[in-house]
Amino acid sequence: MTETASAERRAAAGDVAAFGFLVRQHQSPLRGYLRRLTRGNHALADDLAQETFLEAHRKIAQFQGHGSFSGWLYAIAWSRFLMETRKRKLEPLDEMDERTAPECDPGLKLDLEKALALLRPPERSALTLCFALGMPHEEAAEVMQVPLGTLKSHVARGREKLKTLLKDHAP
Repeated sequence: MTETASAERRAAAGDVAAFGFLVRQHQSPLRGYLRRLTRGNHALADDLAQETFLEAHRKIAQFQGHGSFSGWLYAIAWSRFLMETRKRKLEPLDEMDERTAPECDPGLKLDLEKALALLRPPERSALTLCFALGMPHEEAAEVMQVPLGTLKSHVARGREKLKTLLKDHAP
């Protein structure tokens, strides 16, 4: 049994030190994921990460070991992000802000983070989970609580939009 699997099992049984180990192991990637979702808003991403870990600590006994701990944690983070988006009305979830991309200075070379910020949250999340974090599509679909086909659609649309936004970049 790996150290992580052992920590997951001990944390689910109430071991605070084991949960602390899991927080240290997952906090940087989780914050990076949330920063992408919040379009680089570090303060909001950090707040959401803290809320995610607090909720995970409260619900750790519910983690049954089915699927990965990181997938379970990212599902909590995604849910927290959606709640915050609705509360703050950060951006519409059902439509890409099509006005944003054309207003960009055509001579400006967009880097990947800037281009990702122009995508809808489900597309940003799907691409980040699958490509930046290396999750299989099935696990990413579970994290986002969407059918596998929907996740694949988010990935495909996100990739196409990124290709368009980054078309001026050299390969």
